[in-house]
Amino acid sequence: MFFAKVIGTIWATRKDESLHGKKLQFIQPLNAKLEKSGEPIVAIDTIGAGVGENVFYITSREATVPLAIAQTPVDAAIVGILDKIDLHQ
Repeated sequence: MFFAKVIGTIWATRKDESLHGKKLQFIQPLNAKLEKSGEPIVAIDTIGAGVGENVFYITSREATVPLAIAQTPVDAAIVGILDKIDLHQ
């Protein structure tokens, strides 16, 4: 799992049939200190996150796990909202 911040919502009038009713979010990957890490990506939102919220997401084949149709064409899926990180070093 990875951390990210939701920075926008994507509106698509045409998309794969298995994505109907699903929200697509634009997310900025973050490191454990919640600093930007890499370029923004698109992720399917499986939990109802909003713009400005910190979330955690999964990628690759695992991104389809929370979806009803296993062959849904997604590369990343938001699976939780991040409340707090405690780093003990």
